[in-house]
Amino acid sequence: MITPLWKPSRYLTEQSLLKKYTEWLFVKKGLYFRDYDDLWDWSVTDIEDFWESIYQFFDVQSHTLYREVLDRPQPGPPNWGMIGTRWFVGATVNYAEHVFRHKNGSCPALIFQAEGREPLQMSWAVLESQVAAVAAYLRESGVGPGDRVASMLPNIPEAVVAFLATASVGGVWSSCSPDFGTASVVDRFQQIEPKVLLAVDGYFYNGKLINKQTDMRELRQRLSSVERVIWIPFADLPTSDRLEGSDLWAEVVQTPNMGLEFVPIPFNDPIWILYSSGTTGKPKAITHSVGGCLLEHLKSLGLHHDVRAGERFFWYSTTGWMMWNYSVASMLLGATLVLYEGSPAYPNLNALWDLAERAQIQHFGGGAAYFISCMRGGPDGGPLQPMKTHTLPALRTIGSTGSPLPNEGFRWVYASVKKDVWLISLSGGTDICSGFVGGCPLVPLYEGEIQRRLLGCKLDAFDEDGQPVQGQLGEMVIREPMPSMPVYFWNDQDNERYRRSYFESFPNVWRHGDFIQITEHKGVVIYGRSDATLNRDGVRIGTAEIYSAVGTLPDVTDSLVIGLERPGGRYYMPLFVTLRDNKPLTDELVKRIRQTIRTIYSPRHVPDAVIQVAEIPYTISGKKMEMPVKKILAGSDPATVASRDTMRNPQALDGFVVIAQSEEFAGVA
Repeated sequence: MITPLWKPSRYLTEQSLLKKYTEWLFVKKGLYFRDYDDLWDWSVTDIEDFWESIYQFFDVQSHTLYREVLDRPQPGPPNWGMIGTRWFVGATVNYAEHVFRHKNGSCPALIFQAEGREPLQMSWAVLESQVAAVAAYLRESGVGPGDRVASMLPNIPEAVVAFLATASVGGVWSSCSPDFGTASVVDRFQQIEPKVLLAVDGYFYNGKLINKQTDMRELRQRLSSVERVIWIPFADLPTSDRLEGSDLWAEVVQTPNMGLEFVPIPFNDPIWILYSSGTTGKPKAITHSVGGCLLEHLKSLGLHHDVRAGERFFWYSTTGWMMWNYSVASMLLGATLVLYEGSPAYPNLNALWDLAERAQIQHFGGGAAYFISCMRGGPDGGPLQPMKTHTLPALRTIGSTGSPLPNEGFRWVYASVKKDVWLISLSGGTDICSGFVGGCPLVPLYEGEIQRRLLGCKLDAFDEDGQPVQGQLGEMVIREPMPSMPVYFWNDQDNERYRRSYFESFPNVWRHGDFIQITEHKGVVIYGRSDATLNRDGVRIGTAEIYSAVGTLPDVTDSLVIGLERPGGRYYMPLFVTLRDNKPLTDELVKRIRQTIRTIYSPRHVPDAVIQVAEIPYTISGKKMEMPVKKILAGSDPATVASRDTMRNPQALDGFVVIAQSEEFAGVA
């Protein structure tokens, strides 16, 4: 009998919003469920009744009545799988309006701390005033329903203000963080043709100033659709050096206005555009609906994270990760949003725990990689010990996502952070801007397992024949539509890229690309990506982006990059290169390769090692064979990973077999 790491207290269970929801279902709908799993079965079987109950339980404010809960097209072209599904047809809502339902004078709306600076608070009154002014500016700039507003800002209050202002006027928000290189941002923003751009002069990371003024000028020049630029001097560089013709933030927030107004937006119209990693060509511009994200975030953060009004919610993120959007969504439940901008390890790994203590955070989240660093990064070489070094009486949940948290990470949380804290391991993604699997305040937590499949998410593990399996590895699939699935990809003719992304493997079923196991406890264990997309520090990285950067170097003739999930939660990402005239790889060239990738894209794209090979393996059709190489380096039998008859240069795999068997590779990987 396996002993759980954590069990919910009776107080938590009885006071949880999930418990109150089940009681509401009994009183209002006459529905009784024996336990969570019984409730989940109903939520993924009677999906119309379930999502309508979420709409009603959270008292969604619509300016018009919906005519039907679910309009689901017949499968087949052009609406493959769940593509084309429409929810709450006829309803018109506004995401920002639901945030401001919770404005009050007793709790701050935002708490913000930047690296090396003192924390600041923003009241609901100030937030509302600034959002109203920025919304007025956007309206004066011609921004209305459907127009795009693009942001390249750090994780600062101005980004939250600008998003809420955009949502209030019905605009479509899109964000990249300033640690991305200009080429990467252009690949994203050019697709959506934004009308307004928010730009920053620079930011700080690890105690260093990163000046972005030149990059912002280049970005502006390459985005011909941009009509207005808002300039935010976060790094306190001289405003006289700002982008020509830009408007200073301090002036924008003084725009005369008649108060905050909310434009009703059709439920299935866009609220924001997120981006895929760019593994195959340009990143996909994943477009989400205002109503779908509103419902999903109320459900996920309310019922599964148990966020309550007046609590303080923090998730370490950048503005380029969907967890930023998810964090802002905590305000839908009346939470105070806590922001941190900078390195989580500057001046040391206690920086975020210091913030948790100072701000009395109830909900503390981050990427699994951060918690793994804490587990290994104490001053004496051992684990960090927040339990001994900090006072954290308010802390009641720790959230982890981005990549699987290893068993050692689970144990570290309870041994070193807080014995009775509720660890919520969450897995979802940019694809739905939420989670598929996550926390449940009604059931125990077992080491290494995500507690449950979330309500309304009909998730299964499929074997190779497309049959659901339990207790063994399978492909993660979703078998029923969810409101926050993409409404479309921007400029995706006939939904072709959308279909190819999720619906090619199993007819009318969403294949997500993770290997999972549903356990005997009905929890979920995720074993990593089943495709070749890289996933470092919780951020997906497209191999195509790395190849594009390396391709600018004349000495490198070809390259291949893979990511390996290693024991203990480590992630090892080597880059293999072939060189012109087969010249030897020098330290100087390795340095140039790393610097080029860092400059064009981001520090996360920089490989752990650069290794020279004779050839990169290709299929006959000209595709790089990333997955076979990954499997060989992970220890699979080379004879089983690829058919050499389908290869253009089958001998190329031999070099990777030698590398996998070498003592040097075993020592670093």
